[in-house]
Amino acid sequence: MHTFPVTTSTLSEKELGNFIIEKYNLTPDFECKLFRTGINHTYFLSNATTKYAVRVYCYNWRTKTEIEEELKLLTLLKDNNLSVSSPVADTNGKLIHVINAPEGKRYAVLFTFAEGEKMRFMNNDTCFAIGELMAKVHNVTANKKMDRVDYTAKVLVEQSYNYLNAFFAEDLKEMQWIKEVGKTITTNFEQFEAQENQTGIVHLDIWYDNLSVKNESEITIFDFDNCGNGLFILDVGYFCKQLFFIEANKDIYEQKVARFLKGYRNQRELSDKEMALIPDAGASIFIFYLGVQAQRFDWSNIFLSENYLKMFVGRIRVWMDYYKTKNNQ
Repeated sequence: MHTFPVTTSTLSEKELGNFIIEKYNLTPDFECKLFRTGINHTYFLSNATTKYAVRVYCYNWRTKTEIEEELKLLTLLKDNNLSVSSPVADTNGKLIHVINAPEGKRYAVLFTFAEGEKMRFMNNDTCFAIGELMAKVHNVTANKKMDRVDYTAKVLVEQSYNYLNAFFAEDLKEMQWIKEVGKTITTNFEQFEAQENQTGIVHLDIWYDNLSVKNESEITIFDFDNCGNGLFILDVGYFCKQLFFIEANKDIYEQKVARFLKGYRNQRELSDKEMALIPDAGASIFIFYLGVQAQRFDWSNIFLSENYLKMFVGRIRVWMDYYKTKNNQ
């Protein structure tokens, strides 16, 4: 019988657990459980007293250099006493492990577990604390560069449109809108002359699903898989946009986003020009993640339909229209 090759596999949690236990000389009572599959696969490894997260990067998603840069960033943030999920070295001081999966070489990294809970509906104090922590991260990474992607408008919008164009016709209304709004975003980004301290290394995916919260104000950030170089306002705008769709009541949204921005400004400045770029920043990253879903069709094909595109683009338009109306008042 012919054995077909695979493009993506899900590793046995038992075998992965045994592998990590051996490499890290952990006690045999640790148990490994698959948490979720996705762009990468996440497992939890725990016993009665200790818990870790294991990320298994998907085949051909990140190069070893990109992963090394991510881990260097996390180590830098940890060394600056910032609350992030950080990589754990094995008994030989090794952070990245190679696994020969059926589809090819995959990388695995053990991380400290981010204690707390995911809080979708955050109170004002939590929003303030998230703003403070984000700003502290930006203070550490200001004016630094890593050997990873530069998040320009071309990468965020134009490249994403091209990925989507492989699945959707150009004459589709939503594709036409992405193309047109992309031109506006690109122009606004190009006209924004970033000053010193307004660019550096960004997370690009800070929202409630990548945060753990304890006691309402103890925040831990994790999942830096999309980190790269860019304007800090990208992280700010993306969090604001996520908060916008969590809070249906826009009066409550305005209160919470004000507290988030106050927390951020408690640690670093935000210029008026940066503030004006928040709508474009949030929209550009949402378009970028549409592009990621097209790029990773093997993972996201249950989402990637015309109906999904219409829904997703509709949300971006609501966001942009809200700020257009607000700014014209």
